[in-house]
Amino acid sequence: MAVNEGLRGSAELVVSQEDTAAALGSGDVPVLGTPRALALAEAATVAAVADRLEAGRTTVGTEVALTHTAATPVGARVRAEALLRLVDGKRLVFDVAVAQDNRTVARGTVERVIVDRDRFLSAAAGPGLGGSETTAPHPGP
Repeated sequence: MAVNEGLRGSAELVVSQEDTAAALGSGDVPVLGTPRALALAEAATVAAVADRLEAGRTTVGTEVALTHTAATPVGARVRAEALLRLVDGKRLVFDVAVAQDNRTVARGTVERVIVDRDRFLSAAAGPGLGGSETTAPHPGP
């Protein structure tokens, strides 16, 4: 199957204490943390293309822009929706939204790239850890 613009995916969860800003270290309040809202949005993007990728392929996140506009309490159900807006070769751009009931609590874009799973994991392991590619050290600030 092909990866085409217009594909949709979703993911949902009931907010637990582990999903809160306080638990994730992104704040000190017991509401859905932005990192968890982002992870849910990314899960929706993965779901959108999961059954469309060739064997041995996966996608990895490369760029994110997310605006988190409303608090969601523990116990509330939230749902992330992703729409594949642009396919540019191996680059995929999704519009994402996270909602509690009919109220949008976060929205933005997520970019992912289609990669060969084994080659990606080999490169991620790095030299001496089973990886075959070398990377230049980050120059720092």
